[in-house]
Amino acid sequence: MKILTIIIIIIALGLIGFNLTQVDYNNPFEGQSTVAIITIVASLCVILMMSILRISKRIEQKVKESK
Repeated sequence: MKILTIIIIIIALGLIGFNLTQVDYNNPFEGQSTVAIITIVASLCVILMMSILRISKRIEQKVKESK
């Protein structure tokens, strides 16, 4: 599970990097720039969710060890 979350985070970082190049900074809310911004926000949400999942698994493991 740890490796899968790391791979997903790396893919999300790659998508953020790619979509940062697609944004037209003069008109960020027109055309393809809108799609790029939405994808950047979605990728940030994925990174946040995977981080929460890793932390919750770590907490679950520590609770099992303490019993």
